[in-house]
Amino acid sequence: MIFQILGLLLVGIVIGALARLLRPGKQSMSMVATMLLGVVGAIIGGLIGGLFNDNTNPFELNFLGFVFAVIAAFLLVGVAEGMSSRNKNTV
Repeated sequence: MIFQILGLLLVGIVIGALARLLRPGKQSMSMVATMLLGVVGAIIGGLIGGLFNDNTNPFELNFLGFVFAVIAAFLLVGVAEGMSSRNKNTV
């Protein structure tokens, strides 16, 4: 159980970092925020990838799930960036 959580956090860091690298411009996010967005992206990607692979566990991240996870994290980084800039403009 502990190793699964640590693995999910490690995958979250990788996916979040890839999403931020693909996103143009500078994002002012902490490493924790990047990891959390990556973890959420990994869960979303695993679920979407599991829909296309009937034989696998939806929480098992395969290649297709990884691609969807990076796309989901990319979109989540954009949403977080938009919410962050909106809060700075209203203050």
